[in-house]
Amino acid sequence: MTVETKMSENSSVYNELRLEQQLCDAVIRVDDVEFHVHKLLLCNCSSYFRALFTHWSTPDSQVFDIPNVSPDMMRLIIEFAYTGFVHVTQENIQELFIAADRFNVMGILEACSHILEEQLAPQNCIGIWWFTDLYYYPELRRKTFLYILNHFEEVAATSEEFLLLSVQELAKMIENDQLSVKKEKTVFEAILRWITYAPEQRREYISLLLSKVRLALMSPEYMMENVTDNEVVKASGECRQILLKTMDAMLDIRTKRCSSSISFHSLARPRLPPAVLLAIGGWSGGSPTNGIEAYDVRAQCWVSVTDDEEAPRAYHGTAFLNGSVYCVGGFNGVEQFSSMYRFDLDMHTWQEVAPMHSRRCYVSVTVMDGYIYAIGGYDGHDRLETAERYQPRTNQWTLIASMHEQRSDASCTTLHGKVYICGGFNGNECLSTAECYNPEINQWTLIASMGNRRSGVGVMAYSDHVFAVGGFNGTSRLHTAEAYNPNNNTWHNVPHMMNPRSNFGIAVIDDCLFVVGGFNGFTTTPDVECYDMETGEWSDVCDMEISRSALSCCVVYGLNNMDEYAATRYSLLCDNLSTLYPTTYKPPWTSDLPVDR
Repeated sequence: MTVETKMSENSSVYNELRLEQQLCDAVIRVDDVEFHVHKLLLCNCSSYFRALFTHWSTPDSQVFDIPNVSPDMMRLIIEFAYTGFVHVTQENIQELFIAADRFNVMGILEACSHILEEQLAPQNCIGIWWFTDLYYYPELRRKTFLYILNHFEEVAATSEEFLLLSVQELAKMIENDQLSVKKEKTVFEAILRWITYAPEQRREYISLLLSKVRLALMSPEYMMENVTDNEVVKASGECRQILLKTMDAMLDIRTKRCSSSISFHSLARPRLPPAVLLAIGGWSGGSPTNGIEAYDVRAQCWVSVTDDEEAPRAYHGTAFLNGSVYCVGGFNGVEQFSSMYRFDLDMHTWQEVAPMHSRRCYVSVTVMDGYIYAIGGYDGHDRLETAERYQPRTNQWTLIASMHEQRSDASCTTLHGKVYICGGFNGNECLSTAECYNPEINQWTLIASMGNRRSGVGVMAYSDHVFAVGGFNGTSRLHTAEAYNPNNNTWHNVPHMMNPRSNFGIAVIDDCLFVVGGFNGFTTTPDVECYDMETGEWSDVCDMEISRSALSCCVVYGLNNMDEYAATRYSLLCDNLSTLYPTTYKPPWTSDLPVDR
């Protein structure tokens, strides 16, 4: 891979002079290989060379012997200083990073760091993390550690490097609030895998590591069958004390009713989610709302994160792109919008950006390849077949090919490099038709029609299919769902939702398909449910605080301030333990523990 940085227009002239050995005022000698250079150019590239030429040598020094570096690496560094180009390969990236670190060539360090970030995988991330410990590059080290935390389940299950962690490194990972695990038992099982690799040397660390596990988040059955009965745990007196402390903390919280004076116990604190589902705006109580709620998948509850700077709107679209949420088009009860606002999730600020070419409420919005697509909708006079896309870098909307049909109240998603839009209303009837857009040829193609007419439908890519859920068929609200297979251009039925709904939010988070709020035929609803492809079942999810339809949902992730969009960890502790352990309930795994207090 060749990486380029912007250089001055004179760089090619300087490089020609170097190659011709003209006007050079220094020679860098590495293992008897000589490089004729201009001091000024190397000073501009590296603080090491600046110090070498100005402080570590006399002004008349011309030949500089550099030990402990290969001629190949020095050649790459010098060429980068003159051209802004460096050729990074799998074979040279580690040696090049070390050389760039030694000579403080920030451009090459940034290039290597970027490539290593792109190559992060569960099987190599710990090795890269170790590497950044030896050769300090804090941003790469931070991102690599976050990658480990976010992919912990796969790392712990498949990585050979995981088995070679020190106890201090493993403890640092599992005590972190940002560790991403669906079930806390995964952490306990990872500890056992690590201990089993070298049991004689590692058994003694079980109490230290067990104290980092959020034991109160496990089911009592799992605790009894797998934790307290584990031979390594049973052999440790310290572990028995940890189990007692867990029980004490739960009893304290139950009896003191979550008093703020109770310390926040590490054994029971829910972890931060890797992503949250935002439900934005909508129609509630007879008018639009600006309400924003975030669903915390680890705490399994909704949190109000409403920002009063945003005006109420409904029948809009939302998109998450480059760390910001975009709110597109919509309706405020009086007028249809062409405007779009960007919400900075770090700063909690709204900014109006370039407007669309058309007013669009009932608009369908999705993201693909760094663009936001706004498709169809209603401009106050007509249902639209037009579509456009937004490039954040240029802050510009560009019209793309129009659809085959006018569609408002449709829904769209992306799958395998194409945009799919399904259903909607054309001004006369609810539609069962669907089409897909190929950006490479700027063309829409009709695909097989759905089995049902669906306006106010929810459409989402999930498990390599396009799901079309709920909606209005012209007579009633639907609870049916179907999925499109792009490989054979066919639709097939999937299990029904538990409740009928139209004009709801839809998103995929935590490997499940969520449907949020909507109109059930009689009233707006706060009801939420999710579909798990593995089990083939829909299940209830905690209701939103706001009952609403015509809302829009998106999933946000990779935030430095995720805790600001997640549930307060203290209140969660109370809520989780209330659910897991009612006041009158005594977990069975405590029955054989000695009472010694």
